Amino acid sequence: MNKPVPPDLHDKPAYLIRRCHQIALALFLERCAEFDLTPVQYALLKAAEAEPGADQITLAGMAALDRSNAARLALALETRGLLRRAPDPNDRRVRRLSLTAEGQALLRRAQPAVERVQEDLLAPLKPAERRTFVAALEKIADAHNESSRAPLRLPDADEAA
Repeated sequence: MNKPVPPDLHDKPAYLIRRCHQIALALFLERCAEFDLTPVQYALLKAAEAEPGADQITLAGMAALDRSNAARLALALETRGLLRRAPDPNDRRVRRLSLTAEGQALLRRAQPAVERVQEDLLAPLKPAERRTFVAALEKIADAHNESSRAPLRLPDADEAA
């Protein structure tokens, strides 16, 4: 009796997205090795740069990280001297995060390497294909944001003002 042939994964979007994630992660870790930085650490630092002094939960939402992972990341980044975590004066349970001077300097130094990762990842695509690909990814991510274990949450414009 013949065994059934496993389904072909190579044309399945979820499989291809996972493979692209693996490739993007490998490129990031290789290009950013000198900074000892992971993509999620970078995302949290960029969120802290965009919203200095925001609470940890807000920054986790901006980076689409779950709260417990964001807390561990923030502690590790604080230990490295890249991030400052301070209790909120109105609620000591809340932590306000801001970049240190060292964190700001690291982001500036790492930025060219991070840009190279994006370029290298999309290198097989022509410029028009890149725009189409990124637009399609944004559309999928936006449509399924609430299905994520860590949905993207951007601060309201009123709160930011």
